[in-house]
Amino acid sequence: MTQEETSDNSLLFCWGYCGAHSTRCSKCQVSFHDDWEGALHNLICQAESSFVSLFCYSSCTMMAVSHSSNFQTILGETQDEEDEILPRKDYESLDYDRCINEPYVEVLEEMNNKRAKKYEAVRWMLVFAIGVSVGLVGVFVDFFVRLFTQLKFNLVGKSVEECSEKGCLALSLLELLAFNMMFIFIASVLVLIEPVAAGSGIPEIKSYLNGVKIPGIVRLRTFVCKAIGVLFTVSGGLFVGKEGPMIHSGAIVGAGLPQFQSITFKKINFDFPYFRSDRDKRDFVSAGAAAGVAAAFGAPIGGTLFSLEEGSSFWNQALTWKVLFCSMSATFTLNFFRSGINYNKWGSFQLPGLLNFGEFKCSDGDKKCHLWTAVDLAFFVLMGVAGGLLGAFFNCINKRLAKYRMRHVHPKAKFVRVLESLLVAMVTTVVIFVASMTLGECRDLASSITNNNTTALVRSVSLNEDVINSTIRQFFCPNKTYNDMATLFFNPQEVAIHQLFHQDGTFSPVTLIVFFVLYFLLACWTYGVSVPSGLFVPSLLCGAAFGRLVANLLKINLGMDIYSGTFALIGAAAFLGGVVRMTISLTVILIESTNEITYGLPIMITLMVAKWTGDFFNKGIYDIHIHLRGVPLLEWETEVEMDKLTASDIMEPNLTYVYPHTRIQSLVSILRTTVYHAFPVVTENRDNEREFMKGNILISNNIRFKKASVLTRAGEQRRRCQSMKSYPSSELRNVCDDQLAAVVPAMEEGQDMLQQMLERRHAPYPNLYPDQSPSEEWTMEERFRPLTFHGIILRSQLVNLLIRGVCYAENQSSATQPRLSYAEMTEDYPRFPDIHDLDLALLNPRMIVDVTSYMNPSPYTVSPNTHVSQVFNLFRTMGLRHLPVVNAVGEIVGIITRHNLTHEFLLGKLRQHYITI
Repeated sequence: MTQEETSDNSLLFCWGYCGAHSTRCSKCQVSFHDDWEGALHNLICQAESSFVSLFCYSSCTMMAVSHSSNFQTILGETQDEEDEILPRKDYESLDYDRCINEPYVEVLEEMNNKRAKKYEAVRWMLVFAIGVSVGLVGVFVDFFVRLFTQLKFNLVGKSVEECSEKGCLALSLLELLAFNMMFIFIASVLVLIEPVAAGSGIPEIKSYLNGVKIPGIVRLRTFVCKAIGVLFTVSGGLFVGKEGPMIHSGAIVGAGLPQFQSITFKKINFDFPYFRSDRDKRDFVSAGAAAGVAAAFGAPIGGTLFSLEEGSSFWNQALTWKVLFCSMSATFTLNFFRSGINYNKWGSFQLPGLLNFGEFKCSDGDKKCHLWTAVDLAFFVLMGVAGGLLGAFFNCINKRLAKYRMRHVHPKAKFVRVLESLLVAMVTTVVIFVASMTLGECRDLASSITNNNTTALVRSVSLNEDVINSTIRQFFCPNKTYNDMATLFFNPQEVAIHQLFHQDGTFSPVTLIVFFVLYFLLACWTYGVSVPSGLFVPSLLCGAAFGRLVANLLKINLGMDIYSGTFALIGAAAFLGGVVRMTISLTVILIESTNEITYGLPIMITLMVAKWTGDFFNKGIYDIHIHLRGVPLLEWETEVEMDKLTASDIMEPNLTYVYPHTRIQSLVSILRTTVYHAFPVVTENRDNEREFMKGNILISNNIRFKKASVLTRAGEQRRRCQSMKSYPSSELRNVCDDQLAAVVPAMEEGQDMLQQMLERRHAPYPNLYPDQSPSEEWTMEERFRPLTFHGIILRSQLVNLLIRGVCYAENQSSATQPRLSYAEMTEDYPRFPDIHDLDLALLNPRMIVDVTSYMNPSPYTVSPNTHVSQVFNLFRTMGLRHLPVVNAVGEIVGIITRHNLTHEFLLGKLRQHYITI
């Protein structure tokens, strides 16, 4: 059923219902039944205080507005500029549940222990290959980011030193602008090639692992654009990180490597028939995403927990061990190559991840030094509150920017997105250059080096004074002094974080405040621009500046003896937790990155407080962007209040079904005129229909739960017949001619709706029995007789059967129908053919298809009286795509999909429930 038809029928229902409770307007004498405007005018003028009138007025008003607008959501509500964006209906679900049909059973019958062990061994080898590949991707990105960044800073640094004396700093600014804008232009053009490559990719991967199919999210072209684009984005000076895109890249490697084929590059096509299902791909994507986290932070355990907490909705014990093994493989592959390339120490493991926090350790001679004490926990809690507030403010601003882009930037030509990226790059470059030149403080270089040596700066890699000097920027300052603002802005973000964690007394409070404000605003503006970009590193750097500011204030104003690096770490954790709202995985990631287990308690407390504080105001940044995209994401559980609803309240009663033996003309009609991805396979209870009759009233649940669909069947039949008029086959063109005459939509004024549905005759769906055709003499009972449920068959399976000619003639037995194997059924995965790719001229519309061998005869089902919490838990934990609702006598009365379980849909149904009671 289309959304326009939903609106039409809703208007008809409300019109008929309100007509039974309205009178002629006493003021202007306009009757309700004259026209729609008159009906609304009558309700407004009468302003009756009864509950029915109030309900009808509000309902009719809402339907009238929606009738004249374009539908944007599954709830059929229009969206004003300030309204929330609701889940869209064009997102599909993934087939995580196995289809246990006869071809699959044949595979199971051939399976033995030896072959099962072979499959398991192949799975382990692929998991290892995914981890190694993700590690190599990290090496590639890190090498070129380091190369381009050093090239840019060396040339610009020399220019600034020369122009500080000659007075040509404008030329230095132009050189920096040229570098940054060239890099950002390349990254933005790559995103134009594959728009899904924009952003961090974490919201998309989280949605994928939740069971939502997002087109192009795990394609090879997306991977190329993402991996190459992120190194240019980071090198271009934008306040973004490469950790988020590493997670997305790892997920793509996990999805594509076990397939041994590519849709983008046709020549990559090996004969590897294993793991040809969404269920298997989901497990590999989970491993790849975890490997991306492990490579980014050197945190294999944290990567595993990240995949569990933020990603996969469906988990098992065997998958945990494989994901951890994949994360370990990625970490040590990256560690091995980075240690060899950067320090020429092949075989040693000194650089575990792309982001290294260094070792937090007091100097050997300072016995009074301590990393943190119990007294500091009170300040950590306050910093967690502040981090939650700052994170909520960050998310609020970014959400408004994202909405503005969706309404005013994305609908325009694609080059406008490139211009926006270049504008952000230009503003960022000018701001950091001017701020370093005018707001930075010149501090003594000798004392800084002494402090750096005594506090063992960057001990994890044993840097000497030459390396320390290479990270300190003397821009715009006289000899033997350095610019503290430029030291933060004109270094890679990882180096700046390292300095805030481990240098002592080298940044003034004013510098930290200015740096924090500028970085906060520019990072918020940048996230969402059409370039590959991550959010972890900018959030850590912004929070580290906040933590160092708190440490400086406590030292100077309160004279406390504290370790500044600890407060910088806690500040980074607080701000990052306030933005992304992660707890378990982020705690382990930060502990593994610091190699200091004693930080476990303060980090955990800080993240929990930051999350609870931020949740008072809004959701995490990734959940916000998922919501803005209209993705029907299912949370971990429903609210307690939703249990007032049952399966019959939320299911879709307007079913399009097929019979076990169906003519090709009927299958083509159904597939061409509907967008459903699964169809119940049913038979009619002809022998037992008297048991459901009492006089002339049908008491079957099939009428009780489908009474709303009566008004729509005639419209759907007309739409199908119109569609079949354009078919090449003359038989298909003429199949519905006799049916159109029987469809006469009419409504009598002031008649009760339910009585009218039982008395009026409407044309049903096209009859799918091979030996009968629709008859005008059918009674209401014959049109809506109970339907016994036998199984579910997917759209992709039906199209596959039609394309391969799986059918038999009327004068033959169904045993003569060709049989397809499981390999043939899954050969076209993941791009199954579409019904519009079918050459109808080659089909005989009178041939019959036996679908019983290919349907899933034992899907999960629920009773109409099952509470929503039980439905939700079954749907989510089992990874279902369709959940039939079957009553006690085996009738199918509705079907539940992902869209029927979203929070927005359930909320709308709960409002209707309150109005009804």
